[in-house]
Amino acid sequence: MKKHLVLSVLISLAVMNCPSVLHAEVVDVSMVNYAFQPKTVTINVGDTVRWTNNVTIQHTTTSGTGCIADGQWDSGLLSRNETYSFEFTTAGEYPYYCIPHCALGMTGTVIVNASTTTVPSTTTTAAGSTTTTTISSTTTTVAGSTTTTTAISSTTTTGRPSGGGLFSIPPDVLLASFEWPMANKNYRNTRASFDSRIRARNVSRLRPAWTFDIPSTSTFGAVASNPLILQGRVYFQDLKSNVYALTLNRGELVWKKDYNIDNIGPNGPAVGWRKIFVAKGAEVVALDMEGSEVWSTKLTEKESEGIDIQLMAYGNLVYVSTVPGSSVTNFYTGGAAGIIYALDQETGSIVWSFNTIDSEDIWGNPEVNSGGGAWYPPAIDIRTGMMYWGTGNPAPFPGTPEFPNGSSRPGPNLYTDSMLALDTMTGDLLWYNQLKPHDLLDLDFQLSPILATARIDGRRREVVIGGGKLGKVYAFDRTNGEILWTTPVGEHQNDELVELPEGTTRVLPGIFGGIETPMAYAGGVVYVPVLNVFTDFSPTAIDQTTLDIAGGTGELVAITIDDGEVLWKKEFNVPNFGGATVVNDLVFTATFDGKIYALDRKTGEELWNYQAPGGINAWPAVAGNRIIFPVGLGQPPQLIAFELGF
Repeated sequence: MKKHLVLSVLISLAVMNCPSVLHAEVVDVSMVNYAFQPKTVTINVGDTVRWTNNVTIQHTTTSGTGCIADGQWDSGLLSRNETYSFEFTTAGEYPYYCIPHCALGMTGTVIVNASTTTVPSTTTTAAGSTTTTTISSTTTTVAGSTTTTTAISSTTTTGRPSGGGLFSIPPDVLLASFEWPMANKNYRNTRASFDSRIRARNVSRLRPAWTFDIPSTSTFGAVASNPLILQGRVYFQDLKSNVYALTLNRGELVWKKDYNIDNIGPNGPAVGWRKIFVAKGAEVVALDMEGSEVWSTKLTEKESEGIDIQLMAYGNLVYVSTVPGSSVTNFYTGGAAGIIYALDQETGSIVWSFNTIDSEDIWGNPEVNSGGGAWYPPAIDIRTGMMYWGTGNPAPFPGTPEFPNGSSRPGPNLYTDSMLALDTMTGDLLWYNQLKPHDLLDLDFQLSPILATARIDGRRREVVIGGGKLGKVYAFDRTNGEILWTTPVGEHQNDELVELPEGTTRVLPGIFGGIETPMAYAGGVVYVPVLNVFTDFSPTAIDQTTLDIAGGTGELVAITIDDGEVLWKKEFNVPNFGGATVVNDLVFTATFDGKIYALDRKTGEELWNYQAPGGINAWPAVAGNRIIFPVGLGQPPQLIAFELGF
């Protein structure tokens, strides 16, 4: 209570010394048993909303929709008579909820009016009609209509999405929303935790709490994705496809399921409906919560196709994608295609599939061509039932002696290097936008998209943010795929070539460069991990002798989502394979040499670092006062759990 008294005094002093505040108002909202009263308040720009908990049950006020935080504010748990205040400086509509009781309908809305209000316009195109626009370098497809742009014309196949809503979320995921219950924390893929006690003022107290040695390794180390944390247990999968359950408090092994099948990664589990879903080879397996198999479904009989993705569970379905390869020795062999699947979580039967290659004969030459698929899980808009995927590149790249410069696969090679919007329940294509037609350089658009709300040109826009190895970040309109802004990150050299000249051409980003690992989002800013690693190409091959991952450099770039402007950039002298993860006012990342960093997320200032005992090519999960980093290239490889010490 003392800290709240001090806070009140400080606020009073601020008001006394800032005349502009005298014209603002404070609007009170009461927290009662499982409700905000009033549920909706309307204020003006500059006003403050003050929430007060009037009951013994603890509540939070947390900005976001669908029980998923968007990072604008979070009170933490408030006990009886405790308050939390937030000043609104931008006009708009701000939904919020109580983390422990969102499933019971404890939600509210703050509507902020400006002195001059502009009502966003809405354009509806009837099915079968055609709209012509001019948007630089944009390809947009809207359900039921055709949009022609300055890049490529594209046509969809279906209408509105059919599924969505809070009850589509697995109950165990919903109950663990304050932990880390899925690959990127939530369905919006924000990788942002506001439920942790770790923050800038105490990050210097982070210390190792426990380690867990990982006994198995494959080509790319031991582990290449973050664990999940649900109800005090840690679940993860190594790069031999083995599955582990540990205790969160002490890192003790509860059980292990052995498969010993090599995986390239970034593989990993999904949890839902009291089951754990993983991939082994070309199969998806459901385990019970003690590690026993419930069902298994094989998705392909082709040895040249496999599964390298971390799975996702939603709407009684398990989402997964194949990719055109199952090991480093057979990737991108002719005839291999990446296909997205939705499986019934009860039985494992295939409910729907979507081929990310739009041609049954793989662009005319199935003996040579391959490509597509998804490497990272999708984003899901639980309000609309739309899901968003980033896709991989076409092959061969850059070509073969018989077919230089990808001449075996003429045309744009849809739907590679694209953002796809699909219906979660049916798999119907709602729109797509291809960012790198006829890619010669292995520049995927593979990352998990991020869902956010931006204010662009004075209008509130629901956006989906994507990126990938092509080294660019894009913001799209979530409803129709229109590109709203594009921001290049990292070093670029010869990466826009549509044909490679004879001889050797150095390209940046290279096949291990650009944005390889997940981005994070909070408070109107997306945080982007970048690798500056080159590749030397000829029209027919890659020069393997000059590949040098360790010799590259890295960056973490902060970009504002309202305009795509770079807010700050932190440079590293080694590549950054550690993704980006927001924890309150911090953003964490890690570099290939095993250095873990905590930066001030507003300025990029380095506040803490730790040298792990091995290289890192994975990213962390956060719960409570702990953050768990996989150190997959150590001797031995480990999970390291850090906690706040005294």
